[in-house]
Amino acid sequence: MTFQSYKLSENIKRALSELQYRKPTEVQEKVIPLALQKKDLVVKSQTGSGKTASFAIPICELVDWEENKPQALILSPTRELAVQIKNDVTNIGRFKRVKATAVYGKSPFDKQKLELKQKSHVVVGTPGRVLDHIKKGTLTLDKISYLVIDEADEMLNMGFIEQVEAIIKRTPMTRVTMLFSATLPEDVEALSKKYMRKPEKIEIHATGIVTEKIDHVVMKVKEADKFELLRDVTTVENPDSCIIFCRTQEQVEQLIEQLNEYDYPCDKLHGGMYQDDRFAVMNDFKRGKFIYLVATDVAARGIDIESISHVINYDLPMEKESYVHRTGRTGRAGKSGKAISFVTEREGRLLAEIEEYIGFSITKVAPPTKEEVTKGKNAFQAKLKARPTIKKDKSEQLNKDIMKLYFNGGKKKKLRAVDFVGTLSNLPGVTADDIGIIEIQDNVTYVDILNGKGPNVIKEMKTTTVKGKLLKVHKARK
Repeated sequence: MTFQSYKLSENIKRALSELQYRKPTEVQEKVIPLALQKKDLVVKSQTGSGKTASFAIPICELVDWEENKPQALILSPTRELAVQIKNDVTNIGRFKRVKATAVYGKSPFDKQKLELKQKSHVVVGTPGRVLDHIKKGTLTLDKISYLVIDEADEMLNMGFIEQVEAIIKRTPMTRVTMLFSATLPEDVEALSKKYMRKPEKIEIHATGIVTEKIDHVVMKVKEADKFELLRDVTTVENPDSCIIFCRTQEQVEQLIEQLNEYDYPCDKLHGGMYQDDRFAVMNDFKRGKFIYLVATDVAARGIDIESISHVINYDLPMEKESYVHRTGRTGRAGKSGKAISFVTEREGRLLAEIEEYIGFSITKVAPPTKEEVTKGKNAFQAKLKARPTIKKDKSEQLNKDIMKLYFNGGKKKKLRAVDFVGTLSNLPGVTADDIGIIEIQDNVTYVDILNGKGPNVIKEMKTTTVKGKLLKVHKARK
């Protein structure tokens, strides 16, 4: 199978091709055909198996561009994941002009309210903020045809399940519901039985915690010796890209200071940081600007990076499920990875619980010897000092020919999306296929012009009116 084999419109196939989606993963192969048939689905699939695209592709295909109200609602446990899903939907639906909006906490409510006033085909959000918008009447659900509950087990762990239920109850009974989860605890099963219509069950065994792609090992250590062990392990392993997980924000802050003293190329990620800073760190890590990310479990969800070579559990997670999500950051997209956990004497029981949960004993290994550390030192130091190779984002190819234009007129001048489409597609050398997402606000409008035609449109629009009005136009600064 390839993505071109599915019954998808040409503009979706074109985006997939430019995003370098070639062959569907197992979860995509099983989910996409059923989702296109509008079936309710319960999908048990580990993180890293490509499930975001498995629901994003059918949703982009099925939404009706003409409808202004949201038609799909996707619930996600973390802000990072919500933004990532929104970006994936935007990229996949780029040539169909699918508009996705992300709503989440610790971000201005009014700004989101303004965005929801626009045409939005797909809304992605964390349960708390989605519920806020519903209660305040800023998110209307009467046209919702597709509801996706992503990472349902994590929603349960984070105490969101009641909010999720409250949202489900407010959506139309006729909706299609898709639930995705790495594990299926009783409460998640109960949710599916209560609110879904004869859902088809899909279970993906091939990827995840027991994959041969991840080498799991445990090292015993005294709490006081952890940092020394970390230095030895990183010297010997010399990873290309590594997440070091800590239990608390304080531990992250302390460890990042220690690593900075030894000139490690590193940064931190935890829930106490401003959201914009969190996004910036994530982006820099994705692009390979530094090697070591020190993080709490907030980073175990929403990081989709194909080439993390190592995960180090500096502290064992308190929840056994978190072990699955943390270690699932490596060994993604067919690559191999290594998960190394530090365990103190007091944590024997915690380790036993994790092993029972994942269904196998993790290999106990001795810490690196002095000889191994000495032998690895030169290569390790060379990598620390080397300039980072910045990785290209897969959406760069898709976005390189797109220019966002600013027009100084919007709803208050009675302008609508069709007015812009009509005017722009009549310009010499421009067709409707060259017009992307149109965002109309009260006093301004932003239009994506595709296929490198932006400069041409600016030139022509200096003397062309929209609905009889001559508007100022230039390349958008945002």
